[in-house]
Amino acid sequence: MTGDPVVESVETAAYKVPTDAPEGDGTLAWDATTLVLARVKAAGTEGIGWTYGSAASAAVITHELTPVVQGRPALDVPGTSEAMLRAVRNVTRPGVAGYAVSALDIALWDLKAKLLGLPLFRLLGAVRDEVPVYGSGGFTPYTDDQLRAQLTGWAMEQRIPRVKIKIGESWGGDVARDLARMRQAREVVGGDVELYVDANGGYGRKQAIRVMNAAAADGLDVRWFEEPVSSDDLDGLREVRDAVASDVAAGEYGWDLYYFRRMCAAGAVDCLQADASRCGGITEWLRAAAVAASFGLELSGHCAPHLHAHAAAAVPNFRHLEWFHDHVRIESMFFDGTLDPTGGAIRPAPDRPGLGLEFRAADAEPYRVR
Repeated sequence: MTGDPVVESVETAAYKVPTDAPEGDGTLAWDATTLVLARVKAAGTEGIGWTYGSAASAAVITHELTPVVQGRPALDVPGTSEAMLRAVRNVTRPGVAGYAVSALDIALWDLKAKLLGLPLFRLLGAVRDEVPVYGSGGFTPYTDDQLRAQLTGWAMEQRIPRVKIKIGESWGGDVARDLARMRQAREVVGGDVELYVDANGGYGRKQAIRVMNAAAADGLDVRWFEEPVSSDDLDGLREVRDAVASDVAAGEYGWDLYYFRRMCAAGAVDCLQADASRCGGITEWLRAAAVAASFGLELSGHCAPHLHAHAAAAVPNFRHLEWFHDHVRIESMFFDGTLDPTGGAIRPAPDRPGLGLEFRAADAEPYRVR
């Protein structure tokens, strides 16, 4: 690289990928997932980033953000990120616009690292070589056989020592099945694997406490209770946290530092979650980690594991990253350079610049919707 390269072009596309089986959780069901890709170029080099959400984020990238990003110094990612956030003020940051900013911010970090010839975790400054992961899926529509096969794949075949399933089915309307699936999960993975559950906000406060008390009475040793109630109910999260032995976690919908600070200050969580594909990209995700640290909390990365791996390696107070079935499958379909979680951790490649990934456009094209 010579001189001070500027961003020459911005491109985006959206790809809708059907699930490999019906998927759902306590409060939502889906049969496809949309990946919105951002591509930025400078000095003959391309950076890529992405988010999972609505294809409308691609329109925000095209119409709202491209005029802001083009022509800016490619190495000044935080400055460009701030300019993007200011540009979407009137379309509001939470949701579609925030996802669009996130995808572009990640692409800009990938571009910068490639221009400098460094893997992103080296550019950011690594504190670890391995990033712990937990297997995540266990969707509520799964049959017993499907759940058993998925759990066996993580715990026995890949030797991932942490697994998570969905509970809170039908907005907490079938607690008996929730508990039965938790018992099955514990039976399948054995006593040495940590069992996590995610209610996606499907329970009421007292109901969530009763469910965990019943699980404890069955000796299920649930270590992680994600969104037992709505993540907007900070008082409720704190009430559940104070009453159960499991670590209570939330934060995946956070979109700025104020959101994360409010959650931490409320004593609502034992571990803060944040998603770089939603909160403002790697720029804001690293800042969220600092907010968590200021409250003596660890950070857990939500979903999109290949997008988070390098940043996670640079965070001192990082706990683990979600090896989410749906996103793992799509990222394996669309990118070269994907990582292997065998043994319970992924290791960003030290000899590949940027995120270490190459987008396989021809493989993704059949799924393109924008």
